[in-house]
Amino acid sequence: MKKILLIEDEVSIAELQRDYLEINDFMVDIQHNGDEGLKQALHGDYDLIILDIMLPGMNGFEICKQIRAVNNIPILFVSAKKEDIDKIRGLGLGADDYITKPFSPSELVARVKAHLSRYERLASNQPTNNMLSIHGITIDISARKVFVNGEEVAFTTKEFDLLVFFVKHPNQVLSKEQLYERNWGYESAADVSTVTVHIRKLREKIERDPAQPKFLETVWGAGYRLNV
Repeated sequence: MKKILLIEDEVSIAELQRDYLEINDFMVDIQHNGDEGLKQALHGDYDLIILDIMLPGMNGFEICKQIRAVNNIPILFVSAKKEDIDKIRGLGLGADDYITKPFSPSELVARVKAHLSRYERLASNQPTNNMLSIHGITIDISARKVFVNGEEVAFTTKEFDLLVFFVKHPNQVLSKEQLYERNWGYESAADVSTVTVHIRKLREKIERDPAQPKFLETVWGAGYRLNV
């Protein structure tokens, strides 16, 4: 039975969504506060999260951002905010869908099923033993784990994806624009400058001296290159 976390401050709406989901054989937990919702999302073992934007405490955008940094499970925004900019921002932060209130509860159930099915297909297509190794760095792609000199090091979702992209394109100069488009997409609420921030974080985790990187090199005026 799939387990869903519903973060919604309107009690009547949350209970209606829960009832429809439970009728369709989902287990549902509810949180009405943003801060508590984030804690439960990060520490609970959920298959999908349904998230409002306007919440007491932390708002849905920030919750989505923090969840997506460590977890790839489906996230669905359900919100009364109808402006395109809110939809673009939510999807840019990594949400998988954006449903505008009011909506049919059966539509919500259908979308939940569709996203869970898509997630399972993607997971099943991952190789069971897909390993990359370079410069004392071992990457287990299927488990999304990174080991540096034999020690496991925590990487956020974007850091992991960026590292894998570099390792799969060794000795190639990759521009900031290429890296941004590949790992964030131009619909993202971020901008190209986020690449620089993530490169710095990668160096802190894989280089012996991040101030004088040996592996992840800056090619001035062109981009970055992972030397092998």
